[in-house]
Amino acid sequence: MAATPQKPAAATPRRKVSRHRGEGQWAAGHFTPLNGNEQFKKDDDGLNVRTRIETIYSKRGFDSIDPNDLRGRMRWWGLYTQRKPGIDGGKTAILEPEELDDKYFMLRVRIDGGRLTTQQLRVIGEISQEFARGSADITDRQNIQLHWIRIEDVPEIWDRLEAVGLSTTEACGDCPRVVIGSPVAGIAEDEIIDGTWAIDEIHDRYIGSKEFSNLPRKFKTAISGSPLLDVVHEINDVAFVGVEHPEHGPGFDLWVGGGLSTNPKIGVRLGAWVPLEEVPDAWAGVIGIFRDYGYRRLRTRARLKFLVADWGPEKFRQILEDEYLKRKLVDGPAPAEPTERWRDHVGVHRQKDGRFYVGFAPRVGRVDGATLTKIAEVAEAHGSGRVRTTVEQKMIVLDVEEAQVEPLVEALEALDLTARPSAFRRGTMACTGIEYCKLAIVETKARGAALIDELERRIPDFDEPITINLNGCPNACARIQVADIGLKGQLVLNDEGEQVEGYQVHLGGALGLQAGFGRKVRGLKVTSDELPDYVERVLKRFQDEREDGERFAAWVTRASEEALS
Repeated sequence: MAATPQKPAAATPRRKVSRHRGEGQWAAGHFTPLNGNEQFKKDDDGLNVRTRIETIYSKRGFDSIDPNDLRGRMRWWGLYTQRKPGIDGGKTAILEPEELDDKYFMLRVRIDGGRLTTQQLRVIGEISQEFARGSADITDRQNIQLHWIRIEDVPEIWDRLEAVGLSTTEACGDCPRVVIGSPVAGIAEDEIIDGTWAIDEIHDRYIGSKEFSNLPRKFKTAISGSPLLDVVHEINDVAFVGVEHPEHGPGFDLWVGGGLSTNPKIGVRLGAWVPLEEVPDAWAGVIGIFRDYGYRRLRTRARLKFLVADWGPEKFRQILEDEYLKRKLVDGPAPAEPTERWRDHVGVHRQKDGRFYVGFAPRVGRVDGATLTKIAEVAEAHGSGRVRTTVEQKMIVLDVEEAQVEPLVEALEALDLTARPSAFRRGTMACTGIEYCKLAIVETKARGAALIDELERRIPDFDEPITINLNGCPNACARIQVADIGLKGQLVLNDEGEQVEGYQVHLGGALGLQAGFGRKVRGLKVTSDELPDYVERVLKRFQDEREDGERFAAWVTRASEEALS
């Protein structure tokens, strides 16, 4: 029998072969921009926008600004468009950027190490009053932010700032942001090592340089030789923490890969001891790794913490040593845990020269231009020419003679700036919130200030260190995950089923002592109106149930969900 002819087999479709784009790492040869942010940075360096601001935009006005400059490159000079008034939080994620934009800017003044002269502070205050409707906020990264800035006024503001040694250079953007430092560097009696020289050297060598002006995302730095661990080193991209090496003496322990936002990570030690004179080179090596190996494909994975998590500290140190420093680092010890719970330097403290510094607390970092000029005047009237900002939204007056301490404290109290704050005034922080921020969903500054007043009235005897951090969105600018009580703004339903402003609650976060992220109790959300009742309730339960010497964060780990609700 003849064989039945077989139908020819259909040709197998050929798979389209495409070149793997990876994570957009330059070190792997992936230079093609993989998103809009990478494209506008490739098209023109963010630092170049200053010329256009000075010669075009400030003369032709807001409507003349190129969109890639407006919502991109202008950040490299400390400028963000602020939120148009009257847009509720429910529309934050729905409206287009141009619908959220007001025709005014937030301007961030860069204050490396938190160091200011009274003359510089006075100039910021005058700029606030003349150009920013009196607005001023002290941030949790030692900067001062102004609002209501018109593009027409920016060149004049820059001239005034730069005349006294200040700038807004790379205060925002995908670049090295402000270098935070111990606000009592060089003056504290218990200091391990003064990192001021390294902060200045990094600033002078690299800030405003195109060597590191195109990074995958922002890059945050902390340098402190204080045993109080006063610069939240655990949540910076790179941190240098003062330690005493048993053989080599005082230097710095090197940390990398910390950060919060929606995917928080505690930084990791590389196990390396760095002497003061080598800190700038080590810093340049770490940021060089970030520039070259950092992930640029997705903005959500473009922070250094993701690379560190994938590599691990051993590989990161090896790449740093072999490819960037060209030498081995010295092994070194970890920093000791701080002996004090508060790390903000609030109160009256003796300096190593016998004089005193006085730390005081505004309400949630909110001040105004007139107050800033008055702080400068008060400091000078009591013999000081130097002030400092802290990473806890506080301020410090330095170099006060003993006889002037109490008069200074009284003068600050008259400005509602207390050096002897309640635990609530001292421990409450808030981000910018919906008042100005285009990412925010709820109000924060006024809510935080009102919460302080309510808690002082309801629990006047509460004196345990407690941190209460309010954030207007999930991005954690106010460090909600590492607060005793972290409040993440979102819209929630009230008892009537209406959508209102509220917060998801994080409990028991900490830095320094047993650093870790707060606990989220399932379904625990409170409306803004219910917030004082909730915080009062949980703090009173803590008072009733705590063991001797037990911290709030430790109590939270063992408390029942009912006790935390």
